Amino acid sequence: MAGRIPPDFIEDLIARSDIVDVIDSRVKLKKAGRNYQACCPFHNEKTPSFSVSQEKQFYYCFGCGAKGNVLSFLMEFDRLDFVEAVEDLAQQHGLEVPREKGSAPLKSSQEKSERDALYALNEQVAKYFSQQIKQHKNSAKVIEYLKGRGLSGQIVKQWDIGYAPEEWDGVLSNFGTSAKAIEHLLSLKLINENENKRRYDFFRHRIMFPIRDKRGRVVAFGGRIIDTEGPKYLNSPETPVFHKSYELYGLYQARQANRNLERLLVVEGYMDVVALAQFDITNAVAALGTATTPDHIQTMFKSCSEIVCCYDGDRAGRDAAWRALENALAYLQDGKIMKFLFLPDGEDPDSMVRKIGKDAFQKLMSDAKPLSSFFFDSLLSKFSIGSIEGKAALKAYATPLIEKIIGENQQGLMFAHLGKLCGEGDGHDYSADVKQANKQRKIKHIDYKAPKLVSLSPLRMMIRILLESPNVASKEPLANPSMLNPKMINGLAMLIEIHEYCLRSPNANTAQLFEAFREHKHIQHLNKLYSAPIEDNIDLEEEFVACFRTLVKWQVDARLDELMAKQNGQTLSEKEREELKVLILQTDN
Repeated sequence: MAGRIPPDFIEDLIARSDIVDVIDSRVKLKKAGRNYQACCPFHNEKTPSFSVSQEKQFYYCFGCGAKGNVLSFLMEFDRLDFVEAVEDLAQQHGLEVPREKGSAPLKSSQEKSERDALYALNEQVAKYFSQQIKQHKNSAKVIEYLKGRGLSGQIVKQWDIGYAPEEWDGVLSNFGTSAKAIEHLLSLKLINENENKRRYDFFRHRIMFPIRDKRGRVVAFGGRIIDTEGPKYLNSPETPVFHKSYELYGLYQARQANRNLERLLVVEGYMDVVALAQFDITNAVAALGTATTPDHIQTMFKSCSEIVCCYDGDRAGRDAAWRALENALAYLQDGKIMKFLFLPDGEDPDSMVRKIGKDAFQKLMSDAKPLSSFFFDSLLSKFSIGSIEGKAALKAYATPLIEKIIGENQQGLMFAHLGKLCGEGDGHDYSADVKQANKQRKIKHIDYKAPKLVSLSPLRMMIRILLESPNVASKEPLANPSMLNPKMINGLAMLIEIHEYCLRSPNANTAQLFEAFREHKHIQHLNKLYSAPIEDNIDLEEEFVACFRTLVKWQVDARLDELMAKQNGQTLSEKEREELKVLILQTDN
């Protein structure tokens, strides 16, 4: 694995970036006083409640509560993980992301340049294939085929579907213009080389589907046969930028089309993904000529909470479903759901959605068989529980599989059901518990109106002010919470930690402060606290000092109570008696 990205680099990267420019390139912003605003990209609204502060380099939605810095926005909007967001932002500034020592060797700038060249070449070839649909001599036949499959010109363009010419050197002659270019084509497996050193195109006379990674880069291709002999689908072999056990066709498009991606539908073919998209079912993905792997499962569960695997209802389809189930067990956290949808004989998602329509197909997805049902149905077809021996065999086979489940509740309920099947039930009706819980569950409706002003304690107000304006700490050096005793004021340790950061980084803004505490155990509390609004006309520095004085009074009162209580039970030391006198005088005054 690559080493950790130094925090100093991340802080400098945020300081170099203008969040207004980054967000405006994706969501059109309008000036509104000191800030910028737009309709929130993370929930549906008609009146703008999404605010971006250039001064703080921070965004906040008064509707849904979305908030963060430039990296948070890239992660949410572009559906990137943290490292990908850092790399993307660094690339915009022409920077190379450094890594701390003690890890795998870093890629040199030359190696990175080589990989970038491979990505760029794949993109160029994808455009070439797309152009061939209209420019090649076989274009009429290709267009006729696509129309025959029910694909519109719009969906073909949207998915960058193309055509690989039937000639042996279509890609080679267009892109193999130098020794280095030929080396790249061979590396990407876009051309082959035989024993006689003769080179020729890997894909010929096929409908081409560019495969994009989750950052949108073309990493490989899938080609479907038209009217010649050969395998129905031909996929790019493994290359330096493509590993088929990790990638899923359509995942990038699904994440772009669904800001709140709750469910992914796994289908078998590229054409199924595209056909479903044409019916506005935009959450389908396909494995790339391989079974659904553990890496596929992990990748999907990072993007959504529910996976529905769609297979043929025959023996081969159910065997494939069982392999997917086994691969998923180790990733079944509580709150993660996996289901299985088996289609009638002779049907696939492409044909099914055209026959029954979008709404009916989506209902099929919603009504798909839960993993637990498929799990026990499959085992009961193999083991007879009419005998002790059959029950023992079932238990021996199922136990190690259920033990893989990491969700404690899911695992417990699976074991409970296994026990009932094996005659070990304790008489407790677990299904009744679930029904009762569902009845008691209250549906929370989100109120997207602007929040009301919240009354904050002095300590929370000091934290809130530092989140708003970190430079207040250096402007009011006498109001230093580290002078107080954390044992006497609950939550003071958090305030001291934030205050010390603000003193170390007097020029930090809100975005940099939040980035510094991104991995802090109390970051959720800070996020929630930042949601509490501050009155516009408040003087932050005066309020900070006033709150600090209150904390000082709290500590004095707490210490006075402590000494008075001790005096009633035992003799105070000379030092403690003097301290008590001083505190009493201060209180009287």
